[in-house]
Amino acid sequence: MRVNKLTIAALAVVAGLSLTACQNDDLAADQGDSSSSSSSTGGSAQDSAKDSAKDSAGKETEGGQGTSAGTGSGEDSETGKCRTDELEVTAVDHSTEGDPEGMVAVEFTNGGGRDCAMSGYAGVDLKTNAGSLSAERTGEEAPSIVLKDGDSVAFAVSYPVNDSGGSGVRITGLVVTPPNETKSVTLDWPGAASLPVTDGSGTPVKVGPIGSAGQGG
Repeated sequence: MRVNKLTIAALAVVAGLSLTACQNDDLAADQGDSSSSSSSTGGSAQDSAKDSAKDSAGKETEGGQGTSAGTGSGEDSETGKCRTDELEVTAVDHSTEGDPEGMVAVEFTNGGGRDCAMSGYAGVDLKTNAGSLSAERTGEEAPSIVLKDGDSVAFAVSYPVNDSGGSGVRITGLVVTPPNETKSVTLDWPGAASLPVTDGSGTPVKVGPIGSAGQGG
């Protein structure tokens, strides 16, 4: 009986060790599968992160470097028009003695701190004791220019000289509106004091395009 009891006990120990060994093998296998799955998932996440980083930085170059997108701006690629508030407007008499027509040169000087564009004709009105008189365009070709900061451009206002011996139409002021603007500047009239009286068939005052008179003087 003693021998049988020892044998049964031995068998129980062996069975217990075998069961433990199987359990350890199963646990190791599960851990291996989990580690492999985790490694695969981590690799996919890293690849996705790299792809996202590459997309946000721009297309990848052959050297492996990303290029930034949206470099530069076109905000200053075009020159804006000259505004009345940016221009100094002056007028001087350019008449020649003995000429049947007088001439006033009106000058725009760019003081806006930037280059600006100007084209066409300015608006010109004479203030007189008989009311406002609008100048007519001469019809000359009107150029387009870029007026650099600090530079000037002038145009001519021509009018008939009053040699009738009468008082004529007295001029009291000059109103100038820069091309393509609506705000005007009122100046003193530097030319002859009066215009001859006409029959009202048309204005005797003409305005040339920008650049139609010399600067200054």
